[in-house]
Amino acid sequence: MADLSVSLFLLALFVLLSEVTRRTATKLFAKSDFCIYLVEIISTFQLCACTHELKLLGEVGRIEPQIGLTLTYLISVVHAVTFHGAIGNPSGALEHVYRKSLTGKSALVRIACQFLGAVVARSVIPYVWALGLSDLHLRHKLFGFKCISPINATLPKAAAVELACAFAVQTTVTHMQSLDEKYRAHAVAAVITALVYAGGSVTGAVFNPALAYSTQFPCSGHTFAEYSFVYWLGPVLGVTISLLLFDKVIPILSGKSFYQKDLEFPFFEAKKTL
Repeated sequence: MADLSVSLFLLALFVLLSEVTRRTATKLFAKSDFCIYLVEIISTFQLCACTHELKLLGEVGRIEPQIGLTLTYLISVVHAVTFHGAIGNPSGALEHVYRKSLTGKSALVRIACQFLGAVVARSVIPYVWALGLSDLHLRHKLFGFKCISPINATLPKAAAVELACAFAVQTTVTHMQSLDEKYRAHAVAAVITALVYAGGSVTGAVFNPALAYSTQFPCSGHTFAEYSFVYWLGPVLGVTISLLLFDKVIPILSGKSFYQKDLEFPFFEAKKTL
């Protein structure tokens, strides 16, 4: 319980510091295009830092599954309502290029910002753990902050799990566009939580290339190419298949379209305030 309390404190601290930094950046650079890229870096850092702590709780702290899933749901909602226009996912940036709401150049810059935020989180979090705020952190420090690959299946099966997870999230987003923004955030968070429950034991159920680069790639057990196959190719294909299926294939067969021009990506772009 003491370990959990410390982790909850850190989750709140990561979100609070990120939110203060986001709001400060928004005020200081409100008239600059640079602002949205700063928000992208900060928001991706928040996503990755929180996931690092949750991952540690689950893998080293061995918390009860229901507690872990509850925290996953709650933090997903928090991310959705605090990102302020950030996408937080390279697959999401590519989806915006497909929708023609972002240029290719802008999407590439955003993706670079996302990976920068992921790298910063991966670099900073060991220093936080090294403070030894809880026994959990001390135990992790004792083993050199090492982690083992969460992939517990063949690479094709693991990639298929990540593909299916990304497909499910993208499909949920597509079909929840008529819901009020606050309800969409909860709906997508619920789907994410269900996917973590279903696929977490196979790959960790990350379905976000930047997040995976921060939390999974440093782990021993697989090569960079193998991680890329599972955590980069899988999610990108999942989003692509969902887009093509519901924007091209089904409309052709039914004569109807699911796409609306003002469609937002609620989990990764909950508030367009910039």
